[in-house]
Amino acid sequence: MMEITIRVPDELGKRLELVQERLPELLERALAEEIRDNTGIVADEEEIIETLTGNPSPRQVLDLRASDTLQARMSELLERSKQEELSRAEEIEMERYLTLEHLVRLAKAHAYQQLAKAE
Repeated sequence: MMEITIRVPDELGKRLELVQERLPELLERALAEEIRDNTGIVADEEEIIETLTGNPSPRQVLDLRASDTLQARMSELLERSKQEELSRAEEIEMERYLTLEHLVRLAKAHAYQQLAKAE
């Protein structure tokens, strides 16, 4: 375990005292979010959600694909999960991706049904 000392404004210090026991977890989450923001993965998630909620055509739904970056991140998280090496923040991130993947699969199944009816 590493100990780190930082100087923060008094107001922030008071707020940090309230969550002192959870501080490592909160820092880890913030770092994970920062890394996602810098890799474009968040944008990828938002694009998928925007497409699904924007009354897409069946073809648009079937054409949905995660970016290579998002696919690589999912693979990394799944592999590390198998080895039980995920932090709590990464577990939350993986669950979010799995939920998004499930929603896309449901939407694609519905799109296939719509196309089959149209034929």
